[in-house]
Amino acid sequence: MIDHISIGVRDIAAAKKFYDATLQPLGYECLSQSDGSLGYGRGVVTYWISAVQHPVAPDPGSGLHFCFSAPTRKSVDSFHAAALKAGGRDNGSPGIRADYATNYYAAFVVDPDGYRLEAHCDKP
Repeated sequence: MIDHISIGVRDIAAAKKFYDATLQPLGYECLSQSDGSLGYGRGVVTYWISAVQHPVAPDPGSGLHFCFSAPTRKSVDSFHAAALKAGGRDNGSPGIRADYATNYYAAFVVDPDGYRLEAHCDKP
C-alpha cells in the first residue's frame, strides 16, 4: 500500500549516524546518500530522510510513529540498544505487547529529531 515514507531532519550527518546504527540490526542499510538525503531499506529504499529547515515538530500525543519489521526478537532488542547508544531516547523497552497480539514483540525509541520509531517481530 505504501511505497515509501519521507521525513525531514535538521542535521543529515547526525541522522546518518543514528539510522545506520539503529536500522542495521533489522537488516536495513543506507542504499542512497547525497549531501541532502539518505535512503534506507533492504534491496530498495522505503525510508527517505532529507535535510530540511523546518522538520515536523515532535508531538508525542499525535500518534505518529514509524514501525520497522524485525526478523527476530533479538534484532528488536539490538535495535533498541543501538538506538539508545546512538543518541535516541527510550519510549518502551523490548517485550511482548499482549494487548496488541499474542506474539507482538516490540521496542520503541525516539530519534534525535523527535520522531517515534518502533521495531516489531511477530514470530514466537
